[in-house]
Amino acid sequence: MNSFADLPLLPTLKETLVERSLTTPTEIQTQAVPALLAGRSVVGVAETGSGKTLAYALPILHRLKTLELQGNPVKVYGEPRAIVVVPTRELGEQVAKAFKPFTHTTRLRVRSLLGGTTMEQAKRSLQGPFEVLVATPGRLIKMMEAGLVTLGDVQTLVLDEADQMLDHGFLPDVRRIVKECPVERQLALFSATVPPAVEKLIADLFTGAEVIRSQGSHRVVPTLTTTQLPVAGGKRFPLLERLLDKKVEGGTILFVNTREQCDKVAEELEEAGWPCVVYRGEMDKAERRRNLKAFREGEVALLISTDLASRGLDVEHVGRVINYHLPQQMENYLHRVGRTARAGRPGLVVNFVTERDAPLVNKLEAVRSAPNMAPKPAPTKARR
Repeated sequence: MNSFADLPLLPTLKETLVERSLTTPTEIQTQAVPALLAGRSVVGVAETGSGKTLAYALPILHRLKTLELQGNPVKVYGEPRAIVVVPTRELGEQVAKAFKPFTHTTRLRVRSLLGGTTMEQAKRSLQGPFEVLVATPGRLIKMMEAGLVTLGDVQTLVLDEADQMLDHGFLPDVRRIVKECPVERQLALFSATVPPAVEKLIADLFTGAEVIRSQGSHRVVPTLTTTQLPVAGGKRFPLLERLLDKKVEGGTILFVNTREQCDKVAEELEEAGWPCVVYRGEMDKAERRRNLKAFREGEVALLISTDLASRGLDVEHVGRVINYHLPQQMENYLHRVGRTARAGRPGLVVNFVTERDAPLVNKLEAVRSAPNMAPKPAPTKARR
């Protein structure tokens, strides 16, 4: 498949793709969209920024609109036919936004049920019939227990950013949500990495699913440029100021490993006259959202964060990622650098490197120099 025009999608969806200048599918879209359109369950493993959301959004909208055109529209309140489960409110908002352009022509309805909102807001979101629900696990369970959402008519259930979902401790909720859906429902799981907990989830719940691994999974994208900056005597901040003097197109996300480091670097930057905003755990959620909004809209060009911002966030204009403190795990590194060079755009990563970082840097060099391997076969447990 070389073009979205080659797909057996409804004309309304193809029209929107053309309007948005989306003509050539990414690797994960090329593999996942036909499988999902054919009704198969899918496990998709692909690098961040590879277009996973559209890979499941198009088949969902095609399937649900087709049912409506066949004289079977959604009529019952609180009974969605597709559910996308996401780990965080921020990711949920992004997913709903990705669906939105395609709902104008299909006239399908997408609602959100996300943590961090009031019960009244949640109840308002559920008013009237709708086809697609984007939800965080905890909030969805609460609405199910309150009798405001039932999953008896779910045709497709998607678990997005599954690795992060399990990091947040949502596994029991995820299992319950899957169990509440009809046995014949279609399942899809998408993840940038597959730690052991995700492997077990795949083996337990995705029996017979088609497992798709992009060639770029567990690798950085080819449009990414990486620079290593040695740190002498622990003096990082002078290096940072010299680096920030070099302007890049788009915003910069600076990663540290702890909340304390996050606040300290932000304070030093403010004192030195560099405007920035903070995005980390254990801070007021409203403030965190305001900071992300200011960064996303370009009001502030520098976001200081812990790994909280490393997963799922899609900010189009990020041109540079700075690892002020490198993580210890390769998976965390891949999530961080995936905030830039998204959807084929160029991006720059600058790593501040000390002797303690040698194990990770050696792994990075090994991955960069290794030949690009073909997609790995599906785990045997998932093919039983």
